[in-house]
Formats: sequence, structure tokens, C-alpha cells
Amino acid sequence: MSESFATLEPLTRALHPLDTPPPGLGWNHSELLDLLPDGGRKLWPAAVLIGLVDRGQGAQVLLTRRNEYLRHHGGQISFPGGRIEAQDADPVAAALREAHEEIGLQAVQATALGYLDPFVTITGFHVFPVVAQIESEFSAHRDPSEVEEVFELPFDFLMDPVNARRLEVDYRGSKRSLIEFQYKDYRVWGATAAMLVNLRERLERSR
Repeated sequence: MSESFATLEPLTRALHPLDTPPPGLGWNHSELLDLLPDGGRKLWPAAVLIGLVDRGQGAQVLLTRRNEYLRHHGGQISFPGGRIEAQDADPVAAALREAHEEIGLQAVQATALGYLDPFVTITGFHVFPVVAQIESEFSAHRDPSEVEEVFELPFDFLMDPVNARRLEVDYRGSKRSLIEFQYKDYRVWGATAAMLVNLRERLERSR
């Protein structure tokens, strides 16, 4: 692994180990009970890949803009990922498979480092976020049926609490609190922003 990837050691220390996916309901499960299908009793297991790549100017976070016609979260900025299938050995395997399908990432180009805390989406997914180091030589080849754009944002920007703006929105008749990041023309919000905040908080607690 790259010696220049300065955030790697503290990052690995901050994550759940890879040997077993972290147990329990998503850390935000209780906040969404009135929004989840069937009251949150049945959730679909899913995994996303939070890829970090060093292009020589500091770590970057790999992100996608989803095809606007997709059924779930169309047009939104997200991490590569999707539902865990029967053939997937674990959430890491699922995250890597989805990243290969969506953006052409080869498994040998990624080194999984650990898990963030599980997260629940309002669309009924129990998500295992997998953090991985991506080789600097990686060049994305997106599947246009799923991904509109592949891009990278600075890790340091996303880990600075000053840049995490909290919003109050009306959703289904109730006030909901959301986080968003605005970097140039990119607005990162919702589940993706919440996972990034979870990563920052775990890094802060591990110091």
C-alpha cells in the first residue's frame, strides 16, 4: 500500500474490522421508524464502497452521480453500491462487485480497510459502508444505465466539520434534519453525507 497515503493508519484504526460485519440496527434506525417500509421490520441488506484514492495531491473520495431515471435515489450523488446478493460472500464482496459493475473498478485495485457503522435509508436498505483504498492508477469506466458521472472530492474538505451544513426540511409532514456538503457544483447530502459524517466522527473518537 502507498506510503504517501497519510490518512491510512488512523483511518484503519477508526473502522470496524473486516473479519465480521458490524452487528445491530443502523445507527439512525430509530430516527426513521415512521418512514421505513413495514415500520423497519424488513430491511434489504446493501453495501457501498467509500473509495479513497491518492492522486499525489492528498486523498480524494470517489463518488458517483446516479442516473436520474433509477428507481431509488435517481440523480443523487452517492457511493458505488447496491443490494447484497446471494452470491456475495460478505458486504465487502458486494461493495466491490457493485463498484465493478457501476464504475469498472477491479477488485485488485481496491484494498478494503474496514466498516463504518451500519446505516438505514428511507427506501428500506440496511447499508454496510466499506472503506477502501483505491490504487492511484484507477480510471473509471461507468455504466451509463446506472451512473451519470464519476468524480472525486477532497477528503480533507469532507472531513472538516465546518463544511457539513445542517438543514431542516419538511418530509412527509415532519421536520427532518439533514447534512449537506457543497463543493463547487457538487451537492452531497442525505445518506452519502451522513456516512461521511460518521467517518469523521469515528476518526475523531479514535485519536
